[in-house]
Amino acid sequence: MTTADGRAETDGTSAGRGGTEGAPAGRAETDTTPPRRAEAGSAPAGPTEADGSPAGRAETGGAPAGRTAPGDTVAAVVRQWHTVRPDLDTGPMEVIGRVNRCAALLQQAEDAPLRRAGLTRPEFDVLGTLRRTGHELTPSEIARETFSSGAAVTKRLKQLTERGLVERRGDTRDRRVAHVRLTDEGRELVDGILPEQLAYETTVLSGIDHGRRRELADLLGELLGQLEGRLGLPR
Repeated sequence: MTTADGRAETDGTSAGRGGTEGAPAGRAETDTTPPRRAEAGSAPAGPTEADGSPAGRAETGGAPAGRTAPGDTVAAVVRQWHTVRPDLDTGPMEVIGRVNRCAALLQQAEDAPLRRAGLTRPEFDVLGTLRRTGHELTPSEIARETFSSGAAVTKRLKQLTERGLVERRGDTRDRRVAHVRLTDEGRELVDGILPEQLAYETTVLSGIDHGRRRELADLLGELLGQLEGRLGLPR
């Protein structure tokens, strides 16, 4: 993974765990709570009515006529759109809506091992990126690896430096450039947290058998690759 959760600058993403991080992005820079209102084409992350349909006005789409949808929140939204606009083929919204809904719920739950260590997901992305690459990186390289802005990375590096988890040294040829590396304490923290974090995520996915989980990972990888190609993002 490019970022520990393949995520984009919205920080939903985890970039530090090699290969999958970066989590498709979705976390705000300073406020990790999902938006109160879902964006168009996505399922709302908020409360539901007594009948299981999302509270308030739906912002996403539904399924073509005659299709039986699963009994999740997006399925209720699907039925609503099918009722008011049966002429629309809103099948793609079922995919986007469920991806957004899953991301919102995962962000609400946060990451238990990271929380216990006093780290945010974006901070762990920085640490994980330095660990998996195995060498010093400049702040701009970290920004590319974690799909983050330069300002966001600067803020995280300041916090991690104050905790003694990373250290910086100046470039001998260009004083404007800094090189960042993990301290021994930072490396030990990453190596201690990652197995626990993976076990936590395994529990989250435990309701899906291994074969279907692999299929889901492949499908999401295909979608992500297409999006990165269209948007010109690094892979």
